Amino acid sequence: MRRILILLTALVTVLAPLLSVPARAASTHATSARAASASTTVCALYCDTRDPSLAQQETFPTPNVYPNGRTVELHVDDISGMAWASIDNGQTNDSTWIDRSWDGGSTWDGLLGQAWIPSTWTGTRTLMYNMYDPSNHRRAVVRACGDANGVECTNWVHLQVCAASCDGVSSSDSTGNTSPVPDTTLDGRDIALHVDSGGMAWASISGGAAGDEVWMDRSWDGGATWPDGSSEGRLSVPNGATGTQTAEINIDDPLGRLAGGAVRACGRAVTGENGSCTAWARADAVPNRAAADALMWSYDPYNAWWPSSWWNSAVALMSMIDYMRASGDTSQEWIIDHTFQVNKVPFPAGTRSSDPIQGDFISQATDDTEWWALAWIDAYDLTGNQTYLNEAVTIMNYVNTLWDTSSCGGGVWWNTQKTYKNSVTNALYVELTAALHNRIPGDTTWLAQATTAWNWFQGSGLINGSGLVNDGLTSSCTNNGQTVWTYNQGLAIGAAQEMYRATGNGNDLTEAQYLANSAVNSPTLVSNGLLTESCDALNTTCDDNQKQFKGIFMRFLGQLNSTVGGTYNGFIQTQTTSIWNADRDSLNQIGERWSGQGSSTNPNVSDWRTQASGLEALDAAP
Repeated sequence: MRRILILLTALVTVLAPLLSVPARAASTHATSARAASASTTVCALYCDTRDPSLAQQETFPTPNVYPNGRTVELHVDDISGMAWASIDNGQTNDSTWIDRSWDGGSTWDGLLGQAWIPSTWTGTRTLMYNMYDPSNHRRAVVRACGDANGVECTNWVHLQVCAASCDGVSSSDSTGNTSPVPDTTLDGRDIALHVDSGGMAWASISGGAAGDEVWMDRSWDGGATWPDGSSEGRLSVPNGATGTQTAEINIDDPLGRLAGGAVRACGRAVTGENGSCTAWARADAVPNRAAADALMWSYDPYNAWWPSSWWNSAVALMSMIDYMRASGDTSQEWIIDHTFQVNKVPFPAGTRSSDPIQGDFISQATDDTEWWALAWIDAYDLTGNQTYLNEAVTIMNYVNTLWDTSSCGGGVWWNTQKTYKNSVTNALYVELTAALHNRIPGDTTWLAQATTAWNWFQGSGLINGSGLVNDGLTSSCTNNGQTVWTYNQGLAIGAAQEMYRATGNGNDLTEAQYLANSAVNSPTLVSNGLLTESCDALNTTCDDNQKQFKGIFMRFLGQLNSTVGGTYNGFIQTQTTSIWNADRDSLNQIGERWSGQGSSTNPNVSDWRTQASGLEALDAAP
């Protein structure tokens, strides 16, 4: 019956609000629940009320219920993270709906998508509703309910988090044991948080007495709330013992695309009825994996970017791709195609950028456009998907129209208003044209453009006498002496390397090393051994663009380091050690200043941009 009605029930779901339906005995409850649920629309990969015919999967994770002989069934699509309910073998005006709870089933939004069986039919179904809300860092459980002159509901689904293992496995079988935060003490007891190498956690209490309690709390929003993860695995110290430990729980929920979960260990002494908890923490056994997890916490899956920066999102995507390549962990590979599909269309000004996006990731800012081309080349290198390389070609065909020999003898304009020729735009142009040649068999056209652009860049004056790259050219085509930013230096290193791969010319590799050596030995870019942006000074702070610059430098330095046999191992290790030991909190959030320093007026800020920058440095580790 379910299969036969697949199209008809979709129609009745649309028409149900228009049908004249007798009031139910529980009409007061239904009205209030319906009003509450109207304000709780959730968007993850898709928004609530998606048609079940679009489901990518259909599973039945819990037994059906049979109110007065009807069949009420819960359907789940774990690929999209959505669920719907159906009722079959019913009569006119029987109904079905979804209940969704954000606190493990204690309370719920009821009557979601309630649909009634119309005259002459024997079944119907709801639309689909999300089981997770990654953008708002919430995890729900759901159930299907039916009313056939009596209400009955299925079990709640996904009460446990299941990844490699499900919540509740024995901690005695764990592999690895780190303590990401200090223990807490309580009346002589020691309460500790433990994390294994697989990203699961458990709590222990020692030095106590029989009847003491220990448990875990789990939060999806960094410890601000934990409505569905309170008192996980709670147990008491048994008679004759002085301590015990809980079972393990997952810190993340990969099925629900909930990265960046946080846990803490809590305990209560049997005497005094008081308790204490550790700080909140995330897994930290593998630095770049931990940093990538914290970065994914900020990814918005519905809009498929990191809000709210256009080019920065391209670079953040690259940092995740580079992480996947460096680690072999492709669990987040889904974001590549998802970001591509959602964002390849046009957007008006203010939606993704202050400029309108024309489609194919093209905007008035040439460098913003080029960053997306580089991201899709990076995606192609990881996945081998020709679609991404084709997109990079489309973007670069557009950028080519901005190459102009009538000003300064060449170079690409920074924007469509043709007001400025600068380093970032032109170093990216060299990198991209050479990269396309290196990936398109038999190409000669892109190589010719890359060669012309590289010769122009080297002769333009953008590289000063100290081997550092200034920001751009004056209207009279001379070096403008503006700030030496780390990302301009890194891009020039990357351009030289890509040209070396394209031509095999040793002079290009020599140039890459010259630019790298100039940077790592420069007091302009390095302070006390650490890469330091001019805006990293304690009396100032970096803007949202500048927060990502150092990571870009490290990306290209890391590539060069691999090419030249580890010449820069020491410098890279200095950066990663300081990032991990001095510039990271217990939630693995990385700050702007890799020294970790801050002041009362200018604290060491952290956000997803600084996180992506730090991740690129960790990705570069040999």
